[in-house]
Amino acid sequence: MKKSASIKDNISAASLIIIILAIWHFVTTKGIVGPYLLPKPFDVIKAFVTDFSTIASHLGTTLIEAFLGLFVGVSLGFVAALLMDLSEFVYSALYPILVLTQTVPTVAIAPLLVLWMGYGIAPKIALIVIVTFFPVAISLLEAFKQVDQDKIKLLKAMGARRFEIYKYIKLPESMGNFFSALKIAVSYSVVGAVIAEWLGGFKGLGVYMIRVQKNYSFDKMFAVIFLISAISLILMKLVSYIQKKVMPWMEEE
Repeated sequence: MKKSASIKDNISAASLIIIILAIWHFVTTKGIVGPYLLPKPFDVIKAFVTDFSTIASHLGTTLIEAFLGLFVGVSLGFVAALLMDLSEFVYSALYPILVLTQTVPTVAIAPLLVLWMGYGIAPKIALIVIVTFFPVAISLLEAFKQVDQDKIKLLKAMGARRFEIYKYIKLPESMGNFFSALKIAVSYSVVGAVIAEWLGGFKGLGVYMIRVQKNYSFDKMFAVIFLISAISLILMKLVSYIQKKVMPWMEEE
């Protein structure tokens, strides 16, 4: 039943994409929208194929930045959620700071990071950590707080230590929230890397986009935009696959 529903969803999504592409092709070939505003779909595909080697070289840099930043951001988010759940003092001190980090626009933080850390990989990773850290920390913290207190009391009555409470109750029951936050974080990581590269860098998809924009090569810009979207979708699907392996009981339900 679940597989047939998944196939139906995929068909619906594919149909919608085909309709959008058909409308796009129609308005560009009929001259309703000029090529300087929206390139033709086939021009975008042609640009991607002809400039693939250059795009691929820039893609490697962006992915390295995204994965490193994602790893650090998720790790810090996990540790922060754990510490805030363990200590009310840490929660009171850290939670407002977490919220404040999200009130400042990413585009405003990026130039400061470049100014402080230079044009290397460090400011890119720092920005990705900032955007991926928050969803993981908050989602995990909420999951820890929502655990059934009767289960915790039962384990305590049986002499369980704090480590065992997390091992047998809090961590297993928070995995759903963790993977939901991870799906958000993986998409943020790629976008965060590209935004950081826009504002300073020597290589990466963001740098490539700035260069082709100056040459008014909008077909190449669209090619990179679709590539970034595809990578984000692939990473989210990968997280869903890992979630099914880590949480097989969810598949049974």
